[in-house]
Amino acid sequence: MGAIYILWLRELKRYVRSRVQVVVSLGQPCLYLLALGFGLGPVFQKAGLGSYLQFMAPGVIGMTVLFSSVFSGIAMLWDRQFGFLKETLVAPVSRMQIMIGRTLGGATVAVLQGTLILIICLIAGFRPHSWMAIPVAFLFVVLIAIVFAALGTAIGSTIKDMQGFQLVMNFMVMPIFFLSGALYPLANLGVVLRVITRLDPLTYGVDGLRGALINQWHFHPAVNAGLLATIALVFLSLGAYLFSKIEV
Repeated sequence: MGAIYILWLRELKRYVRSRVQVVVSLGQPCLYLLALGFGLGPVFQKAGLGSYLQFMAPGVIGMTVLFSSVFSGIAMLWDRQFGFLKETLVAPVSRMQIMIGRTLGGATVAVLQGTLILIICLIAGFRPHSWMAIPVAFLFVVLIAIVFAALGTAIGSTIKDMQGFQLVMNFMVMPIFFLSGALYPLANLGVVLRVITRLDPLTYGVDGLRGALINQWHFHPAVNAGLLATIALVFLSLGAYLFSKIEV
């Protein structure tokens, strides 16, 4: 447990010290809020669906957590390049603890990023239907962070260069985001798109956030939480297996 805590704390300190990362990471979500939240707001309202900012804010929070948690796997490539990963792997600590510590560290950073975006959404005019629902929303934020931090760790365990990691991430992350229903309702979709959105893990996280914050559920809350927890266990197991195969 001590190793898990040390690695978790190391990831957190790395994030706190990188002020540039904190500022830059807020740019894309803010762009979505401004360009889409206010730009498409009149169109969404004329369609009789209410405020688009209210609808898309949970999706932007989910996007922020997704990006931050998945790209935490890049830190493993830096550690491998500069030799820190080798020093960690030869330490008298099980690789499972190392993997869990790194994953929890990346997930914690993602939760902090999501909290910052929630604050920005509130400043922009977003209002949850009940302030008592905020803890439920944070439950889904944590689940999203763990799922995709574990996925990022698994991918970072198999790729040895930055170029390969970035290509894989761009190939995976953007489709995961756009097919999650973060920017559009899941109702009345075509058959193919309906099947694809249900295969996307982020779909259940965004629906959980949207349901908790504005009381618009597409799936049952227990279905969202249960599937995310199951996927998190699968990705953690996959990440642990791939991480154990890293050569020192």
